[in-house]
Amino acid sequence: MNTKTTISITEARKKIFDIAEEVQKPGVYYTFTEKGRPKAVLMSAEEFESWVETLEVMHEFPNLSKDVKEVDRAIKTGEYKKWASLEDVMNKYGYILSDKGKKNYEVGNKIRKKRSKRVR
Repeated sequence: MNTKTTISITEARKKIFDIAEEVQKPGVYYTFTEKGRPKAVLMSAEEFESWVETLEVMHEFPNLSKDVKEVDRAIKTGEYKKWASLEDVMNKYGYILSDKGKKNYEVGNKIRKKRSKRVR
């Protein structure tokens, strides 16, 4: 249910408490206008946070739908079995995974290699 209501800022001032309550429903938001032009949008804080998270994911993974299709294809063909495991990747970066018998992995301390001092 996406309900968009457009009202003037003047009218919104009179009804702000009712509007604040109404936007708590999923998909309900208000567009406030000034001189007939859209000026601001009011939505619930929960919905706003959801939009922000979605935008962050889209920014970090711009080709997400393409990546999902690629993974689906890899699962169907069995290609995924050749991919590195979480343990392989973590070991590559010097982390140790412990409690392998449990479903949840815990990351141990990172192994740090001693660097040789450079002579200048």
